[in-house]
Amino acid sequence: MNRALAVLTLVAYVTLPLGSAKYETLVLPTLLAGLAYAAIAIAGFPWVQQHGRAWAIAYVCVQLPLGFTLFSLSGAAIGAVLLLVVLVCHTVLLLPLPVAFGVAVVIPLIHLPMAPMDGLREGLGTLAVMVFAAVVTELVVREKRAREELAEAHERLRDHAAQAEQLATIQERNRLARDIHDGLGHHLTVVQMLLQAARAVIGTGDTERADGMLAKAQDQSREALAEVRRSVSALREPRAESLADALRTLTDEASAAGVPTGFEVKGTARDTRADVEESLFRAAQEGLTNVRKHARAKAATVVLDYAVTDLVRLEVRDDGLGIAADSPSDKGFGLIGLRERVAGLGGRVSVDSAEGQGVTLTVEVPG
Repeated sequence: MNRALAVLTLVAYVTLPLGSAKYETLVLPTLLAGLAYAAIAIAGFPWVQQHGRAWAIAYVCVQLPLGFTLFSLSGAAIGAVLLLVVLVCHTVLLLPLPVAFGVAVVIPLIHLPMAPMDGLREGLGTLAVMVFAAVVTELVVREKRAREELAEAHERLRDHAAQAEQLATIQERNRLARDIHDGLGHHLTVVQMLLQAARAVIGTGDTERADGMLAKAQDQSREALAEVRRSVSALREPRAESLADALRTLTDEASAAGVPTGFEVKGTARDTRADVEESLFRAAQEGLTNVRKHARAKAATVVLDYAVTDLVRLEVRDDGLGIAADSPSDKGFGLIGLRERVAGLGGRVSVDSAEGQGVTLTVEVPG
């Protein structure tokens, strides 16, 4: 709105010579008065908007008589009328609407020096223009205010939606916990009973009956495993410990398993989303698992890098055999699932290796 009014002010100043009967004889005073008016309107108005009601009243009290003077000097030029239209718009933006309409009613008084009928005709036309400008400006202000209120309502709605989603997630976790208790708990109870019965039967020498009970126990354990696979992904809770602590524990476990593994954090650690931390942890877990299985490495290193703004990088490096040139880089790493997980977060996975020079798994995720 301010930019549009500034453009209108410049256009009005440029058009001051148009329709002026006195312009040729009062060129310099008209241009100077118009320049002062335009400068105050363009540069002063934004400042006045930030400094309260008193400055707004002072602004109108200065511009109104200056506009009257400019109208008189220019000989009722159309540019002078446009500058007064800008003043009405500014008044709507600065002061209550009744004040703006008061200014719009006062402005037509500039036609009083004219003949009665001419003054009445011109005054009514000017009044219509000024009231129209005030009404349009007020409508624009209200529309802008409505957009801001709508944006706030949308923000509150997003917050409520997030809370509802969180509540739904908790409810679903509780439902799945009950399902596991009723399903998995049942299978494990049956397995325990069958194993106890089988041990008792083995003591009597009835191996055929004991074998049948063990077969049933095996079937029940298979069903229990299926229950776990169906439910475990939905039951994951965010980690209670930080990502750095979880990775440090993971590297300690890798060292205890036979491959000395170091851990390093670069940059200043910052809070990241739970899904980002889960993906980085799973990447480190996958990398270290494959180091133990395939790399024949003497040492490995995990690096968690926060040095790049809005990006978290994880590296798993080893000094093992590396990947042969004729072998696909994914071989032995099982990276398909990891790539899908990271791609869903807008990140990327890369594997760098040369035969005999180890492997570096790099995961970069926005965070």
